[in-house]
Amino acid sequence: MKQYEAVIKVMEENGGFATLKYLNDNVLKVPGVKWKTKTPFASIRRIVQDTRFFFKIKPGLWALKTHKDKLPHNILEIIEESKTPFEKEQRYTHYYYQGILAEIGTLHNYQVYIPAQDRNKPYLNKQLKDVTTMEKLPPFTYDRIIKVIRGIDVIWMNERGFPNTVFEVEHSTDFRNSINKFHELVDFYTAMVIVSHKRRVSQFNSVLDLSVYKNLKNRIKFCDYEHIENYYSNPFQFKQFIK
Repeated sequence: MKQYEAVIKVMEENGGFATLKYLNDNVLKVPGVKWKTKTPFASIRRIVQDTRFFFKIKPGLWALKTHKDKLPHNILEIIEESKTPFEKEQRYTHYYYQGILAEIGTLHNYQVYIPAQDRNKPYLNKQLKDVTTMEKLPPFTYDRIIKVIRGIDVIWMNERGFPNTVFEVEHSTDFRNSINKFHELVDFYTAMVIVSHKRRVSQFNSVLDLSVYKNLKNRIKFCDYEHIENYYSNPFQFKQFIK
């Protein structure tokens, strides 16, 4: 079996689509394929760019051309959303990155929290609840603070029950609602991350420059979708997740 045939086989067995992470985890297990390279992950990344067989849905998310019209509903929705201007609300894209952030958190041995209203939302061929390890935030502080932050998109909790990192995925809104949630954690040693399209970084900076957010200006990081997906695809090539 040739290398590209192994990639096709793994995708077919997964319903006609796969993330690069899924391919990296499974393609090398296909018997009868020789990978005469020290960088098989780079080879897989190159193979899925062969437009004879594959097409890209999102950074790091690929599908087979032969399955284009019979992919799972939520994958078809992501494809449809990708045709709209990036400024428009994209629900399935939002859920997709919530799921990726949850899986990265688990990889780093954090307990992962996602708000109750999002847990039944679709994530690839499953639901967000399937990549969540914590249904309720522990009472680590005042109830009034927990009431606000329990709406944050993804929270990584450390082994002592405190929030290590919080994430808000902001595809189209003006960032203020997310930053206001983060403000409730200003007294904690918690990393705060906004995830969005790289074209929105200047808008993010202009909002964070407002005087009302002076206490958070140096606390909140911006992380674009492509970095999230590149890390998710092969975390071992990075020294750290968020710089």
